[in-house]
Amino acid sequence: MLFSSLLIGMREGLEAALVVSILVAFLVKTDRRAALRWVWPGVAAAVLLSVAVGAVLTYTTANLTFEHQELVGGVLSVVAVAFVTVMIFWMRTAARHISAELRGKMENALKLGPAAIVLVSFLSVGREGLETSVFFYASVQTARGDTALPLLGFTAGIVIAVALAWLLYRGALRFDLGKFFKVTGVLLVFVAAGVLGYGLHDLQEGAFLPGLTTLAFDASAVVPETSWYGALLKGIFNYSQQTTVLQAIAWVAYVAIVLPLFLRPARDKSATTTTAQPAAAPDLKE
Repeated sequence: MLFSSLLIGMREGLEAALVVSILVAFLVKTDRRAALRWVWPGVAAAVLLSVAVGAVLTYTTANLTFEHQELVGGVLSVVAVAFVTVMIFWMRTAARHISAELRGKMENALKLGPAAIVLVSFLSVGREGLETSVFFYASVQTARGDTALPLLGFTAGIVIAVALAWLLYRGALRFDLGKFFKVTGVLLVFVAAGVLGYGLHDLQEGAFLPGLTTLAFDASAVVPETSWYGALLKGIFNYSQQTTVLQAIAWVAYVAIVLPLFLRPARDKSATTTTAQPAAAPDLKE
């Protein structure tokens, strides 16, 4: 769970940090530094809301019955997969336009006043934070209630993301953000497939879905979860040594559908030809 949590934290954290960097760069470039004091309260509120949602989801469900815990865990795991799927496709198509979109929203907010600036900052960062909260809960469920490793992974990922965004903003680091999001997107497809399978297994354990005892395979004698390689597979791909038929079908179907769609070259709608164009990384200096 450490690797997958770190990956999600880094990916979501970098998106949120880039959003903040774009807003700050726009205000600095246009000599509106005074408005920065209204950006930070919005960012802080979004972060606090995300932490609160994650804490509520993680710790309040402990008082539910077993069946209800499995229901909540299973449903939120499926929701987390939906969030991650939308996230990777959204960044793939919106990367080249995100700077202009955010600058336009901030320009309008500046005309309306401080409250609008706080709101734009809050909404721009809050979406990433809420996605992270839901996935954190799903990670805790996958780790059988152990919050230590998921929390460590998410925290490390977010710290790395903030550091990368800062270095990019200061011009001390240059790398292809488009390729970064593509590689992490591919990894997240497999992580999300594992979370989907685990969520469905939760629903099966709670008797909300059938097939709990109908196994696709039992690899406990070959690749036990207690072995180092089994633990590695479980931590990265949510591997289960006893996988039901429903889990296996869901995992294969998700990867078979989502991965080719994600890797398919994006079409630039603004182009006059149908030649596929790679998504560009957002420009922090404009």
